Amino acid sequence: MRTDIFARLDREPEPPKIETPRMSRHRIALFGGTLAFYLAIVVAVLVSSWLVALDWKVMLFRPYQQWPELHAFLDYYVVLGQRGPTAVMVAAWLGWRSWRQHTLRPLLTLGASLLLLNLSVGAVKLGLGRLGPHYATQIGSAELFAGGDIFPSGHTANAVVTWGILAYLATTPRARRYLSAVSAFVSLGVGLTTVYIGTHWLSDVLLGWAAGLLILLALPWFEPLITRTEVLILSVREQWRNRRGRLRKPVPPSPAAPEPVLLPQALGGGAASEGAQEAAGRAPAPGAPGTAGAGHPGAAARARAHPTHPVRPERTSPAPAGSRRPPHADRSPRNSAGPSRPVAGGPVAP
Repeated sequence: MRTDIFARLDREPEPPKIETPRMSRHRIALFGGTLAFYLAIVVAVLVSSWLVALDWKVMLFRPYQQWPELHAFLDYYVVLGQRGPTAVMVAAWLGWRSWRQHTLRPLLTLGASLLLLNLSVGAVKLGLGRLGPHYATQIGSAELFAGGDIFPSGHTANAVVTWGILAYLATTPRARRYLSAVSAFVSLGVGLTTVYIGTHWLSDVLLGWAAGLLILLALPWFEPLITRTEVLILSVREQWRNRRGRLRKPVPPSPAAPEPVLLPQALGGGAASEGAQEAAGRAPAPGAPGTAGAGHPGAAARARAHPTHPVRPERTSPAPAGSRRPPHADRSPRNSAGPSRPVAGGPVAP
């Protein structure tokens, strides 16, 4: 079983080198011819020429009554020119391509083309204000400046741009030829379907084809802007990722100060550390006034462990002899000279 077919669905290791279209002489000539055709249709409708008379003949022919068996199918087919469903389908495909090729160019190109379509077609629709065949009031009239919005055909122009963008973004000449033929067939069918249903004049469809083709031919002029926008978006994304990584990175805990080790006083002899012995050696002699017990090894160790606090002097040892009670005048001290007690079993003093 072959598995290399599914390998084409994986993400490419690095962005491919795709050459962007340029405004060649051939493309400029096509753009000029299409623009002249666009202006000729607008002028023919404005002066109510033979094109307006042809619009009325087609409308009065009522194609939806001549071939009623096609109506059910064409009601669904015309959705291929509706902006919402077609934009979602094409955006899903181009979004996968953007992920696979590590580039935002397909999605940005689609967004730029739809923005140009809304601005150009929408401005002409609202400016001319033409009514549709179902709302026409005077036979032979162009029905302009009457508050309508059907000239040029938005379905037709959207079909040309939405499906034509796939051919514009094709990576090989062979794919570009096939996709160009498919998009031309779809947009041609959508335009004729609107005439069949009776929602557009024939001149609306002709102007819609020209409007969509002008946008596709003019896209190479916007490629530098698309490239700068992609670089800006990717740089903002990297900054956001770096900031998010710094926020998520755990802060290392500050090193805790080592706790002092207090040596027990019982180890003051040979078990004391060298530092304690040096501190004890530098201390004054025990017999010096005001320094009783200062040479104790435990006190020296505590003084070294807590250098910021003064060392509390040790208590002076109690007096070796004598009593702490004050003497009484009526009592004689026990050790004063006097008659000693008789010792049991001994001779009695005379």
